[in-house]
Amino acid sequence: MVGLGPRKPPSRKGSMADVPKDLLQEIKRLEEMFSVDTAKLKSITEHFVKELTKGLTVEGGSIPMNPTWCMAFPTGYETGTFLALDMGGTNLRVCEIILTDEKSEFDIIQSKYRMPEELKSGSADELWEYIADCLQQFIESHHGTKSLEKLPLGFTFSYPATQDYIDHGVLQRWTKGFDIDGVEGHNVVPMFEAAVAKRGVPIKLTALINDTTGTLIASAYTDTKMKIGCIFGTGCNAAYMEDCGSIPKLAHMNLPPDTPMAINCEWGAFDNEHLVLPRTPYDIIIDKDSPRPGQQAFEKMIAGLYLGELFRLVLVDLHDNKDVHIFEGQNIDKLRRAYTLDSSFLSMVEEDPFENLSETGDLFQNKLGITATHPELELIRRLAELIGTRAARLSSCGVAAIAKKKGYKTCHVGADGSVFNKYPHFKQRGAQALREILDWAPKKSSKEEDPIEILAAEDGSGVGAALIAALTLKRVKEGNMAGILHPENFK
Repeated sequence: MVGLGPRKPPSRKGSMADVPKDLLQEIKRLEEMFSVDTAKLKSITEHFVKELTKGLTVEGGSIPMNPTWCMAFPTGYETGTFLALDMGGTNLRVCEIILTDEKSEFDIIQSKYRMPEELKSGSADELWEYIADCLQQFIESHHGTKSLEKLPLGFTFSYPATQDYIDHGVLQRWTKGFDIDGVEGHNVVPMFEAAVAKRGVPIKLTALINDTTGTLIASAYTDTKMKIGCIFGTGCNAAYMEDCGSIPKLAHMNLPPDTPMAINCEWGAFDNEHLVLPRTPYDIIIDKDSPRPGQQAFEKMIAGLYLGELFRLVLVDLHDNKDVHIFEGQNIDKLRRAYTLDSSFLSMVEEDPFENLSETGDLFQNKLGITATHPELELIRRLAELIGTRAARLSSCGVAAIAKKKGYKTCHVGADGSVFNKYPHFKQRGAQALREILDWAPKKSSKEEDPIEILAAEDGSGVGAALIAALTLKRVKEGNMAGILHPENFK
């Protein structure tokens, strides 16, 4: 648990004895390049707070701060059967969730479908037809072909979208490697509904949500201290509950100022202007070679999609640098292939328990056909630690910024995503950075919890989507529909 304070990775200082001078100098250079000290974390956080406020104030800030029209935390007593569809970067997941009469209890059935790579740059029709096919397969395998009442669906669409209603979403831009023409700038809901109607799938889209908003709501369903939801996975993002009175860009709606509104920050776009983030030459290459240069600056430094690529770029650069002798006389063609390494590769390097780093050596041999010497393995290990540590420390700036903006002295933060859940030491490193940014007093004992604790989240894109669908239907039933559903759907 994060509250136990940072558990440092085992020290490897003693292992550096046989590392030649040129490699030691490179390690030192990389340490200077990738380390982020407390003062820098604090200045990033201060800028972050201003950018969050700016995003709520006017359209057009770097961080979009999208209102989601999810306007309540769950009580824990929601009931009903709901479908949830989660379109992530790698998989498509369909869930059926039954919210039971027991407080904060639910049953779930789910299936995963692989998102074919070619869909990510194919046509819009192919994408929506594939999704409709998966939904049809799921319903037929769990309900047979018997005719069903239309099931309410919460659709987790984890891409930046502007929502004027909860069942509406105009895609601002693709992220996570998607690049499909004809979708950006358009409402995705009619496209989705047309594909579903064509197949006669018995569902009714009730809420379009972001996985981060789902994470916030699902975590709050089981934990009343939960105030922020985060995703640290292929991409990165956060959501929290704001008062409508603090959202000047919604002033024209005349909503009561104390009405809560979940905000999907889309903070991957933080510092697109490159004012405060400590970018290295390798971060600049990643941005330049990406499908969307100049966008998602924060995400490109901390998200799982990019960590392995950062690591790869550094190693190729060291090999090609004639003053540094690394992988000499070896064919590094496999290592030259962009995005050939992902964050799980770095995880395995960091988790290698052996003093001689033999597992890392095997990894390089089997995956890349490279035989690394022991000094090279020491550099590789240190580089993985530096990239992983920087990601965790920078990610805490966003959490600290929301806490500062809202005046939260204590709360829980629900975090989901593969990097948070699987990357070694990510939680501890993030907790340590929060401690530094927010100037917490030293702990009196190891059992003492941190004032703001980042915990593994409940299933936001499944249970959270179902809960938001339930909360939406409840508001509609109560006739409280300001900004909730598209007027055509009031029938």
